[in-house]
Amino acid sequence: MSDTFNNTLDVVRTTPRTYSFTKPFWEATRDKKVMLQYCPQTGQYQFFPRPVSVFTGKTNLEWREVKGLGEVFTYTVAIMARPPFSGETPFLIATITLDEGVNMVSNVINCAVDQIAIGMRVKPAWIPLPDGTNLLVFEPEGEG
Repeated sequence: MSDTFNNTLDVVRTTPRTYSFTKPFWEATRDKKVMLQYCPQTGQYQFFPRPVSVFTGKTNLEWREVKGLGEVFTYTVAIMARPPFSGETPFLIATITLDEGVNMVSNVINCAVDQIAIGMRVKPAWIPLPDGTNLLVFEPEGEG
């Protein structure tokens, strides 16, 4: 099987609910930028966005732009799905470990099932959302 997984690109997606502590992440996606929260006290990044540092419990977090490069930590091929993804299978779901040390769960696109592998390098790709923000997904680093 060597089909490239792009099935979910045409799924109609809703705009995510934002909170004061997630707004910088979503606003940056308008410009296709990856922003992570950074704890200046410990020198570590965290994801998903939270109102406080998971390392110190303090609110002194900074937002820093990162390249969004990383590698596949683990993955699965979805062969069954509920709406709105039913009828769009198969597709790849992966946990991506960014170079900054945080994990993100997302789709991997532009990738064939015989290409996906644990440790494969990936880069950001973007799916437009109705409000002008973009959904962060990933593709093999050598693509496009």
